[in-house]
Amino acid sequence: MSARKLPPERREPASAAVAAARLAEIVKAAEQAASRVIDEAEEEAQRHLDEARERADRIVAERLRELADQLDPPAGGGKRGARHLEPVESLPEPPGRDAEPGADGRSSAAARLLATQMAVSGAGRDEIEASLRKGFDIDDASEILEAVLGPAE
Repeated sequence: MSARKLPPERREPASAAVAAARLAEIVKAAEQAASRVIDEAEEEAQRHLDEARERADRIVAERLRELADQLDPPAGGGKRGARHLEPVESLPEPPGRDAEPGADGRSSAAARLLATQMAVSGAGRDEIEASLRKGFDIDDASEILEAVLGPAE
């Protein structure tokens, strides 16, 4: 029997299979196109984010320069690029063990700083007090401990 002699209803399964195969090809091509569109959109979004971040960084840098100029105006008529912030002076030598805590204010501040650093590091009240006694010859560290840690429980 030839294909011409078959009634049309008998030829439908073959044409349905061809149509399904063609439809599958179309769906696959659409999925690939959609994937490319998504990839391109993500790349473009990333470019926009990078550009926005760069603009924000420039704006922040300029604002910081303006604030620095307000706090410490540049010498020489405000020329751009001129150094206008003074370098930090070297720190004074820590007081010797024989210095009275608080005689010049520095040893008291240094003791408070040490106590604060130790507290932040998780040291306990007793450990901090021992370090203050040893490092600063402080007999009564309760004032510093209360200032840093609060009243004893």
